[in-house]
Amino acid sequence: MIRGQRADEALRIAKFSPQIAVSEDLFALLNSAVANAKQKNPAIRDASELWVTEALVDEGVTMKRYRPRAQGRGYQILKRSSQISVVLSDDKNYRKPSKADARKAAAKKASEAATEGEAK
Repeated sequence: MIRGQRADEALRIAKFSPQIAVSEDLFALLNSAVANAKQKNPAIRDASELWVTEALVDEGVTMKRYRPRAQGRGYQILKRSSQISVVLSDDKNYRKPSKADARKAAAKKASEAATEGEAK
């Protein structure tokens, strides 16, 4: 819905989305992310300079509750929650390196250090 959009456009989409329960939380999260980006990088003037490069909804904490049932039994009720993550960047094509890419880079760096040590 907002991935790949400019941050100001993503804010507009979140504010006027028909899914009210989700859009309010998403709007607050985007506002906070834009404010954090401005605070960290004073060169950024407004939200139109930022892009939403990553937006994820992951499984959050599951609270376990028990409901009394007949004959002294108790049934478990799982109250699920979710966790929303948003990554903003001033580069439209920015992609966070995946774990596999990070492992490959670390292995390459280690092999270069090993060959360098042997050469000396």
